[in-house]
Amino acid sequence: MREGLWQAVLGEIELTVSRASFVTWFKNTALLKEKDGKLIIGVPNVFIKQQLERKFNSLILETLQKNGVEDLGVEYKIYTPKVEGGGVKKDTDEDVEILNNPTTKTQPRTNQTSSLTHSYRQGLNERYTFDNFVVGSGNELAYAACQAIATSPGTKYNPLFIYGGVGIGKTHLIQAVGNAILTKNPSAHVVYVSSEQFVQEFLDAIRFKKNTDFAGFYRGADVLIVDDMQFIAGKEKTQEEFFHTFNALHQANKQIIISSDKPPKDIPTLEERLRSRFAWGMSIDMQAPDFETRCAIIQNKAVSHGITLVSDVVEYLANNVQTNIRELEGALNQLLAFCEMRELEPSLQVAQTLIGAAQTRPKHISAKQIIERTAKYFQIQVGDMLGPKRDKDIVVPRQVAMYILRSELHLSFPKIAKELGRKDHTTAIHSVEKIEKESAFDTDIRSAISEIKERLYA
Repeated sequence: MREGLWQAVLGEIELTVSRASFVTWFKNTALLKEKDGKLIIGVPNVFIKQQLERKFNSLILETLQKNGVEDLGVEYKIYTPKVEGGGVKKDTDEDVEILNNPTTKTQPRTNQTSSLTHSYRQGLNERYTFDNFVVGSGNELAYAACQAIATSPGTKYNPLFIYGGVGIGKTHLIQAVGNAILTKNPSAHVVYVSSEQFVQEFLDAIRFKKNTDFAGFYRGADVLIVDDMQFIAGKEKTQEEFFHTFNALHQANKQIIISSDKPPKDIPTLEERLRSRFAWGMSIDMQAPDFETRCAIIQNKAVSHGITLVSDVVEYLANNVQTNIRELEGALNQLLAFCEMRELEPSLQVAQTLIGAAQTRPKHISAKQIIERTAKYFQIQVGDMLGPKRDKDIVVPRQVAMYILRSELHLSFPKIAKELGRKDHTTAIHSVEKIEKESAFDTDIRSAISEIKERLYA
């Protein structure tokens, strides 16, 4: 087994793909073993296995080659990790050991409970620090508040609620707080969790009668950091559990940090008692980065790749991607990879040729384009989506298409039904509501919607 190999591969892939793609498809994978001239990569489920085989296999092989592995193939195997007494995760095969935990670092804590409910819990990503966070006019207040909390957790801005659009650095900033606290006090019990993961662990706790373990873990935290709080909306029992967790931590002067894509008052079906408690501390609206901040981010990222970009290239990229840091990093990575493969200097001409109009969203997307792009993503025929088939592999894409028609084009339900060949518009209503609910906790559905939208506007 090659120690550290998969960790290095994942580190490079994380810089290449979007954050959503990395978390969904790569984060919970592991290098299991080397056998018969192949590296066996463990994956949590068949959906991820298929995506890695169909979509990302060439990227993985290329990245392995960059890390000196040219003589081995790759095979993906579904596995269920288990936490054993010694703290080593093993597959059901006795000869399989997971040697790498690629993206997280373990935080020391007391009263740690080893149970099925907690076996897949993720920690902080140590790449997210204050040092590599670029501060600008749109995020300087949030940055200052987070630094104050890192210096003295539990005494200022408790809770801290940060909200803003997708890809503007919320996750980076709130995890930087946790990493700074751990650097200062390694024995602190810092818990970082997405609301989706909190929901799943709560359901597992009920299912496997581990409620006490679950409550003890979260209410024993010194710092609780919850990402994407909007996904807890509508889940009454989970909201009740989080309400009690919040009260226990706040009463004990423990720090609570929350992020969301919208302010508490705008999160639908969020209980009023939670809404009021989120307002106890400080709520900060993080804005998209301004031009100067975007330039600084590009320069920062380029330097981390060992490259210095000329100012006209930096300004061209900053002008072409104006709202999303992830898209900005993606454009930079695309440019640097293109130049590296062709042994070119990253010039303005190359950037204009490569990025060009690809970074500008079209003004209008048609219903036909949405249906065709959805069918292509799910690898089915458009005719099947428009036809009478009720197979699951046809129905789900059809429902996703209806949801996107509603969310992107704001079509009426009768119009949506007509576009998908349905006679009754109640089918469209049911489909949109179903996908809206499922996307709140199903990462596969949410990722599919996200990728289809990206391709529509690419």
